[in-house]
Amino acid sequence: MQAIILAAGMGRRLGDLTKGHTKCMVEVNGTTLIDRAILQLSKLKLNRLIIVVGYKGKELKEYIGNRYDDILKIEYVENPIYDKTNNIYSLALAKEMLCQDDTILLESDLIFDDSILEELINHPDPNLALVAKYETWMDGTMVRIDQERNIVNFVPKAAFRYEDVSVYYKTVNIYKFSKEFARTEYVPFLDAYSKVMGNNEYYEQVLRVITMVHNSSLKALDIKDKKWYEIDDIQDLDIASALFAEHDVKYGEYHKRYGGYWRFPSLLDYCYLVNPFFPPKRMIDEMHSNFEILLRNYPSGQWVNSLLAAKYFGVRQEYIAVGNGAAELIKSFAETHAADRIGVIYPTFDEYPNRLTGADIVPFISDKKDFRYDADDLMDFYADKNIDLLLLVNPDNPSGNFITIDNVIKLAAWCKDKGIFILVDESFVDFSEGFRNNSLLHNEILESFPNLSVMKSISKSYGVPGLRLGVFASSSQATIAQMKKDVAIWNINSFAEFYMQIYGKYEADYHKACVKFAAERDRFFCRLQEIPYLHVMPSQANYFLCEITERFTSTELTRILLDHDVLISNCGRKKNMAGKNLIRLAVRSAQDNDRLIEILKSL
Repeated sequence: MQAIILAAGMGRRLGDLTKGHTKCMVEVNGTTLIDRAILQLSKLKLNRLIIVVGYKGKELKEYIGNRYDDILKIEYVENPIYDKTNNIYSLALAKEMLCQDDTILLESDLIFDDSILEELINHPDPNLALVAKYETWMDGTMVRIDQERNIVNFVPKAAFRYEDVSVYYKTVNIYKFSKEFARTEYVPFLDAYSKVMGNNEYYEQVLRVITMVHNSSLKALDIKDKKWYEIDDIQDLDIASALFAEHDVKYGEYHKRYGGYWRFPSLLDYCYLVNPFFPPKRMIDEMHSNFEILLRNYPSGQWVNSLLAAKYFGVRQEYIAVGNGAAELIKSFAETHAADRIGVIYPTFDEYPNRLTGADIVPFISDKKDFRYDADDLMDFYADKNIDLLLLVNPDNPSGNFITIDNVIKLAAWCKDKGIFILVDESFVDFSEGFRNNSLLHNEILESFPNLSVMKSISKSYGVPGLRLGVFASSSQATIAQMKKDVAIWNINSFAEFYMQIYGKYEADYHKACVKFAAERDRFFCRLQEIPYLHVMPSQANYFLCEITERFTSTELTRILLDHDVLISNCGRKKNMAGKNLIRLAVRSAQDNDRLIEILKSL
């Protein structure tokens, strides 16, 4: 068995990273792609490795040097016209070698798990194309396969159809060819194809022709959940760096992104908090059917969008402002109160204290079990503290503590009597028991307490974080006017605006989703209690704060779970957590939650 690596290309899309050397000399987490590939191949006891070089070939050969002589014999093939040809010509230059031994063929811009090569070489089929189920990040040649793993068709870019993605597999660009297949099938077709089509083509086009006109012995092998990535540009490099990061940096690589996890389809995100049961498919279909018109038109300004939000929540238009997510509104609100003395209940949503950099924060930290507190606790603590503003996240993030609406109104009245403004963030209130009666977003409540402001993220309980929607409400029209003036004229996009426009048709579905969610939260709570090293705190939100009581620190468990493609929030890193090892786990679908339980049990 031998291996051939195609490494003649110029890698233009990587920009400055390939000006002085080849694409395979680009580093991922401190190791070049070529070093990683050679070390992986050296474990297979190959007879030789052939590297086809072209662009910066001299530099690549000098870089490799003699470092691997004691573990792997390396030979080179030169492509002198790499800038005028494509990889079909590079492989054609090595066609005689291809026919001399069974071959692993791979491209030089890949990073992949060691187990992929082990599975390839140990599989009994002599001729294999490694494939992976289509995911949104994938580009290039796709294939369709039948139940016997025969490749029915190679699908080039020009023939790609998004409506067929459910049956597509992406070629991983790693193959195993027997010397018989190379000699009797591949190379003859390669010669014929090159004569007709020229040398500025791709070697996979030859495989496409073989499957079309010949009963080929080539089979597909699905690598399933094994990790791999093809690095064509700087974003690919960034994603690969996160996927293949070591323990100490992996958590940071994911968290610095603040989302965008669709690029990591195997990742179970137990960090970010959304409703898994809304919006319904029919609502998504309606948005999808209007995609083009929404894409091609400007959204409305704040006047129309505040009108839509007023209809959404049943309050007066002049009492509400719409934000690009609650985060935009939090920033605006925090800047207005930068010089105030602000009561903050810890632990809390870090976005608030992070934004209140100039304010004098007066912290409240509950001394009750599980960080519980009620309105009386807050009133007793702040009775002599001389604060200008009290910040209440209800239900609390991350503790899940919940104060009933009667007691929140009692607290607002107390603040009113003392001349204190109160901001209640109720982004998670629709997850609470009796949610239909727990919101402060009512004209009568807002009008009774001009010192009261209400913040609400639409991302969380409505399950649409990609739309970036949030609202801020107050009967203080001066406050609302200032908020609207502070945000950009087009601060939300047409998709978010259209979502608010059609929401009313799906409100009954939303209520059903919240009921369904509460049932799953109760079930998940019971299942989490099966984990002997976790103390699970009751919650009225869509997450549980858990104390790790033995065996792991919060940092250790967070890193271990990330090795299982599970991302959680390490709350042991937060301020004022009493030195406890705490993690926060979102509530997802029953299938996902059961998978997490099995992983936790397996540790």
